[in-house]
Amino acid sequence: MASARRVKTLQSAGRSAEGPLAEEIAALGPWFHNLHLPDGSQTAPDHPLGDFPRRKWNELAVALPNDLKGLSVLDIGCNAGFHSFELARRGARVLAIDSDEHYLRQARWAKARIEHGDRVEFARMQVYEIAQLEQQFDLVLFMGVFYHLRYPVLAFDLVTEKAGDRLVFQSLTMRDDDPVVLSHSLAFEAMKRLNEPGWPKMAFIERELAGDPTNWWIPNQSCMETLLRSAGFRVEARPGHELFVCRRTKAWEAARSRIADQLDAVRGLGRREPRGEGAEPLGKGPR
Repeated sequence: MASARRVKTLQSAGRSAEGPLAEEIAALGPWFHNLHLPDGSQTAPDHPLGDFPRRKWNELAVALPNDLKGLSVLDIGCNAGFHSFELARRGARVLAIDSDEHYLRQARWAKARIEHGDRVEFARMQVYEIAQLEQQFDLVLFMGVFYHLRYPVLAFDLVTEKAGDRLVFQSLTMRDDDPVVLSHSLAFEAMKRLNEPGWPKMAFIERELAGDPTNWWIPNQSCMETLLRSAGFRVEARPGHELFVCRRTKAWEAARSRIADQLDAVRGLGRREPRGEGAEPLGKGPR
């Protein structure tokens, strides 16, 4: 999703673009997505990460069906829309969301110039707001967002609720050892195991990481795998570093029932006990 302050070292100003669209591209900069436009223009040909995110897409593309005709996709943290456009090219109908209007302006500008752009709808939304969406999607992309969130596990549970079949999950991670897989309940007196190498962990970033104040949490790979299993998803493929392609399993309903009351409370659907006539409003009691 959006950063409170864009990290210019990981973006292109767009001023290196050439061709008839060069001035428009520069005016919309900086760019995090290097879009290849039909006239041969690129929005970020000098991107510090290379041809990004095409090189990551090339890893993911082989793990997804070539024909997505008739399927619905939710792209969370869509930025300038690279993945949304690629999935639309395969026939999907895409709802692409981001919280940063800067990137959405780029995406809408590109939509008018890219083939099959009419299959993509862009909307400004925070990831937590997807709780208000009634539909589930055949495929959900949740890439490059998790570690930017102050409340990452809440967002993760809301996201997995919307993934009716497939989920693509990617996050910046810290290096770790072979993951610990626990097949039984952990006894209270065995909590020292939490310090074992490979135990699922997330590191909290108090200030900034790489100059970005929205880098809040960095999980290890074991944490990502555990989150997916606990939400009722099975890892189907790992086509690239930090990249998980997952399918919903029969365990999803049981996993969801464990947190149903909490998610209902988030949506404002939580059960409330009747309060007597004349009772003080909540939060307005005596001091």
